[in-house]
Amino acid sequence: MFNTALIVFAIAAVGGLILAAHVLRGKFAPWALSVLHALLGAAGLVLLIVLLLQGATTQRVLAGFVLLLVAALGGFFLASFHLRRKLPPKAVVLVHASVAVIGFLTLLSVLM
Repeated sequence: MFNTALIVFAIAAVGGLILAAHVLRGKFAPWALSVLHALLGAAGLVLLIVLLLQGATTQRVLAGFVLLLVAALGGFFLASFHLRRKLPPKAVVLVHASVAVIGFLTLLSVLM
């Protein structure tokens, strides 16, 4: 299940790169891709919650989960701009992406 969560987050990250590239160029991100990105992120978080509730994880899994949860909250904030038909601040996009990448790398470090 842990490996599945990593794969889901990796796919979400690819979508996130495309979304960030749009916003950083001053364009609106495609809504369908935004929704898919959010759904994949949520699915990954649910998989991690199941693992954490089973109690068979390390502190790094918990730390990665917390970081990705913070990134998800930032994603909701970014989506609120989209719903208001406003471009989000580029700094917020960069912080969201950075926290998500650090969370993903924290999870990935468990395999090493």
